Amino acid sequence: MLASRFSIRILSAGAWLVAATVAPAAKPPADDATIEAGRQTYMERCWFCHGEEGDGFGPVADYLDPRPRDFTLGTYKLRTTHSGELPTDEDLFRTVSRGIPGTAMPAWETYLDEDERWQVIRYIQTFAPEFENPEFDPYKKVVESSSPVPPSAESIARGKELFRDAKCFECHGVNGRGDGQKSASMEDDWGYPLRVRNLTHGWTIKGGAEPEDIFLRFTTGINGTPMPSFAQTMSEEDRWHLANYISREVVQNPRFDKIVLKAERVDGELPGDPWDDRWDETDFLDIPMAGQILAKPRWQNHAVQMVTLRALYNDDEIAFQVTWDDPFEDRVHREELEWPVESMSETYAWPFADDLPRKPGTFRDAVALQFPARAGDGPRKPHFFRGAAGQPVQLWMWESDRRDRGEPAVHTVEARGFGRPLKTLGEEQQSVTGSGVWQNGQWRVVFRRPRSREDEPPGPGLGFGAGSLVPVAVEAWEGANGEHGLLMSLSTWHYLYLERSTPGSVYALAFLGLAVTAGGEWWVVRRVRRRGRGGRP
Repeated sequence: MLASRFSIRILSAGAWLVAATVAPAAKPPADDATIEAGRQTYMERCWFCHGEEGDGFGPVADYLDPRPRDFTLGTYKLRTTHSGELPTDEDLFRTVSRGIPGTAMPAWETYLDEDERWQVIRYIQTFAPEFENPEFDPYKKVVESSSPVPPSAESIARGKELFRDAKCFECHGVNGRGDGQKSASMEDDWGYPLRVRNLTHGWTIKGGAEPEDIFLRFTTGINGTPMPSFAQTMSEEDRWHLANYISREVVQNPRFDKIVLKAERVDGELPGDPWDDRWDETDFLDIPMAGQILAKPRWQNHAVQMVTLRALYNDDEIAFQVTWDDPFEDRVHREELEWPVESMSETYAWPFADDLPRKPGTFRDAVALQFPARAGDGPRKPHFFRGAAGQPVQLWMWESDRRDRGEPAVHTVEARGFGRPLKTLGEEQQSVTGSGVWQNGQWRVVFRRPRSREDEPPGPGLGFGAGSLVPVAVEAWEGANGEHGLLMSLSTWHYLYLERSTPGSVYALAFLGLAVTAGGEWWVVRRVRRRGRGGRP
């Protein structure tokens, strides 16, 4: 009965809400047998993060950002109920089943069957006494939506106005990249630092990035965070307009299924300005980034989620544009605050992050492009994390503070494995130049380099010959997240293909072939006509 009442009151709002129907028709009762089965599943799967007592202090909690939910408080973010209310059973089932993007909470529908998920939910509810109190019945507080607004051009335009008028940009930034003026000082209700959501990264938005999902967040608020409910301050229709704008205009869909970037050949000078409009007209490659967890100190809670790469070349040079979102422009680097790697006894750095400043103005922002340092042996490549002994790589390292220190913005180093120190190449080998500009929560950096050098052997990582397939990887640091040294994000190998221009001889041969064919056809037609008139063959 409760599930039925839930469905008719709110499921019309959209896909995220309809997903509640993935629950079985008959929910298990909160009896002793169900709760005990849920306790066993919880102790097998959940307590490591959420703690034996459900208080969010499991043994791995200190390694996670954001921290695991404290079930004893009855405070949940993703709900179909009004601000400050408990979630419904279906809300919990949906969250457990689908997980929470942008956090360590996985989609348990992959590992647990429906009965097991319901059982663990019944056990989780025992941690907060409010679930047993009929005065807090969440089904009496479910959000109702009488008339969803389709995402038309008019609705999106109105939503853009509301984004400005409601001052959403003060937290989320003008372009939704989480770089608003208030973003540097955000905390949750428990005093932990809180990063404002980058709305352009739709795959990390908790609860989903469709208009229905976002409408719910505006209506219910997100308990435990500064994100309020707009149910009392904005009409339902305007909440739909705002949701349509964010879902259809602000959210971006990356192309993570692509691994090869086509570098386009151009005539004339290559663009040196990172924000030159010509870059926006070229092919691009979205590269997903992961935390550096291969070498001590491991850093799993990285800040840079994605880097976009573009490339252009002419007869003499090749140029790359690297773009990534960063809410803060960091151009200083305090070496005295760097992590003392040599004295570390722990594998992961994150439990000690309280000792590591994670705020703007502490460490520089930086990015590096990595290429094999010499020709490989067939399909073999160096390790994507800084190569290996006998298989070196070159890193073109751009650091935001180098120009301010009177040094070239880019310096090239060689790596032979992550356990070995980087070797800075000699001045005569420092042929890469670059510049970077931060604007509206985004860095754009350009690297430029001659396509070949007389003092280097030919190879896919050096010469950049037309028609070659060149491995390329990326490393990135966000200073405001405390990142420096091996505390960073990185990618695996992707590939660069230099588009080969078509020689003029190809067009000449094609023209000659057409001329010969046309001439032959004319000769045949002429002979046939002569025979038809009684002429000699």
